[in-house]
Amino acid sequence: MKHINVITSVIISLAILVPSITQAMGVEAAISYWRQDPEGTIAYKKYSPTDNIDLEKNLRYDTENRVMGRLKINTPIFIPNIYIMATQMEFDGTGNKVVDFKFGNIIFQKNLSFYSKLTLHHYDIAFFGNIPLLQTATLKRLNLELGLNLRIIDFKAEIQQYLTSLRESKSYTVPVPMLYAAIQLKPVKNISIEGEARGITLGGDHMYSLIGRVKINVMGPLFITGGYRYEDTDVDKKDIDANVTFKGPFVETGFEF
Repeated sequence: MKHINVITSVIISLAILVPSITQAMGVEAAISYWRQDPEGTIAYKKYSPTDNIDLEKNLRYDTENRVMGRLKINTPIFIPNIYIMATQMEFDGTGNKVVDFKFGNIIFQKNLSFYSKLTLHHYDIAFFGNIPLLQTATLKRLNLELGLNLRIIDFKAEIQQYLTSLRESKSYTVPVPMLYAAIQLKPVKNISIEGEARGITLGGDHMYSLIGRVKINVMGPLFITGGYRYEDTDVDKKDIDANVTFKGPFVETGFEF
């Protein structure tokens, strides 16, 4: 939460201070709330399929509303454009399993309630370029972006069974390189339809991030947005086996200069 607040503050500050630099660059800054619906399973040092823990059925995670912040800087020609995004993801709840299960080095007992917390904050920074002359050829109605994205994932999973005093946790921070692509279509002056994709597939693992939004410019540089975000992760790294998705709508407001 601390990291998200810092990045959000930086984005807001830049949105206020950018008029002096926007003569040479285009800047877009926004804050949004995303309704995250979790699905899938997670395991730590899995020994058998019974060690898979279902986010909904076992952990009893429900939808959460979390903040996202993003800052996009279109630099002068020949310099890569920059896109920074920070996303808060955190779930907790009290659940149970009808069978014993292993999480880390601990075997938790069946039919006894346990508390769990899952944190998956992540921070994206993309360096990208626009397709040359496409905006000019389409009278600024269509734009395509291609580039590379680095995602820093701040991961932590913990389980505590109070009646047995059993407790286990795992945390780490990992960088994930991804490809980045985006499209913006402006059918009329004050409305644009946008899509973004980030993803990587490597050695049977994959991580995909898809965002779609409709953006309406309401007054001057101010815009509002409604959209949908879908995250799909299937990885088996550092003793963590996760096959999870997080999806849901979001609303957003921001400034574009």
